Amino acid sequence: MSSSQGHTPAGRPAGTGNSNAGDAGRAGSFRELGLNAELMQAVEDLGFTKPTPVQADAIPPALAGRDVLACAMTGSGKTAAFLLPIMQRLKDRPTGRTRALILSPTRELAAQTHQHFEDLAKHSRIRGAAVFGGVGMKPQEDAFRRGVEIIAATPGRLLDHMQYDYAKLADIEILVLDEADRMLDMGFLPDIKRIMRQLPAKARQTMLFSATIPAPILELSRTLLDNPARIAVERRQAPATGVTQTLYPVPSNLKVELLIELLRRDEIGNAIVFCRTKHRSNRLAEKIERAGFETARIHGNRSQNQRTEALAGFKSGLYRVLVATDIVARGIDVEALEHVVNFDVPNVPEDYIHRVGRTARAEATGDAFTFVSPDEENDMRAIERAVGRRIERRQVEGFDYTAKTTEKLEVPIGDRIAEIRARKKDERSRARANAEKKAARQASGGSMSGSMSGGTSGGSATGGRASSRTSDDAAPRRRRRRGGRSGQGGSGSQSSAA
Repeated sequence: MSSSQGHTPAGRPAGTGNSNAGDAGRAGSFRELGLNAELMQAVEDLGFTKPTPVQADAIPPALAGRDVLACAMTGSGKTAAFLLPIMQRLKDRPTGRTRALILSPTRELAAQTHQHFEDLAKHSRIRGAAVFGGVGMKPQEDAFRRGVEIIAATPGRLLDHMQYDYAKLADIEILVLDEADRMLDMGFLPDIKRIMRQLPAKARQTMLFSATIPAPILELSRTLLDNPARIAVERRQAPATGVTQTLYPVPSNLKVELLIELLRRDEIGNAIVFCRTKHRSNRLAEKIERAGFETARIHGNRSQNQRTEALAGFKSGLYRVLVATDIVARGIDVEALEHVVNFDVPNVPEDYIHRVGRTARAEATGDAFTFVSPDEENDMRAIERAVGRRIERRQVEGFDYTAKTTEKLEVPIGDRIAEIRARKKDERSRARANAEKKAARQASGGSMSGSMSGGTSGGSATGGRASSRTSDDAAPRRRRRRGGRSGQGGSGSQSSAA
């Protein structure tokens, strides 16, 4: 729903947010968008002069308080398209209350959104925080309690906090769903619905940004949005125009050798290399490192600290290659990334588009190489249909495409199953041995206890009398000790001292 708190920048009519009108109606500079002086200073500090199409189309209706539904390709500048209007709208609002919530599908994207906010908030009193898993909850709890104005969060960790009173978010005025299609792909729709049910039932502005607009996203938008400004919703999804795409047909068993050969020839500079699975990512990273190239890796089995260090090291140039699963295919911004390599062809065209969108961001240029084995040709043809053209095929001169390799990148499924079964059998054997030892200890303890109990009973045919005698015998001794101390004074003391 649209928030009644929305306002139009002074001297500027409310925008319609219709991006299909072409470039003629778009702002040619950030100053034309009516941003305040603080935000303009931050934008200029970052070296931005001309808004990207999605920024020029989405910022005016967002500033006016309208709901927004935007189809924004990777690398299009959509993060600033929602952050700038949020920050302008919150500029004069009282601080100390969380008023804007941005939901992201991955930790990396939530962290990056927060970093973009920090860059834009250098001259502002607005505060923000990132809330995601893999790190401690206490600093995040402190941010909720301080009432930071903007929170960028992943759904799961946000729900962890929302069970407590400090994170009820009763003052939310603006909600953003970033990479909404990815959130649905990852199964976050139930979590999103739970979050929506816990937000206050009052008018708010909602913005939904998605790289693709499939039917489930349209259905979700009808539930969440009220008469939204629609930005490029009918546009065909395609990689950025600055991406040069090339296919390298190669047998699957020679993909590693081809990648290393291209690295050695410097035909691949710094690169993100996408793999299908976490295990393939690990093995490929090890092989590239053995070939002499500094390599990092990111996938779901890595801790948050490991993932953060890998991404930071790659961005700084410490690592030349970052091997990753699709966990970094969305939203991760690496300046001057030269190459994206699809080591494995993705199963769906949308993933291909997001992967290659890591390069040629913000109207820059870059190369996307895809290694295609014969059994991946069908998936590749589906990708070519989706992007609307046939991609150039290329062979590497001097590379031996008939070479035989003995070392496999991935353990065959039969071997993996056998390994798992052997490990489970060993675990069951250890558990059985431990259970037998425990039972033997318990039996031994029970036998010893029974012997002691039997000895006591056997020593007294008249147990009650034995008990009585013992008690009666003790009483005179206690009385004698008391008597000795009271009747003999110093003697008792000397005895005690001795």
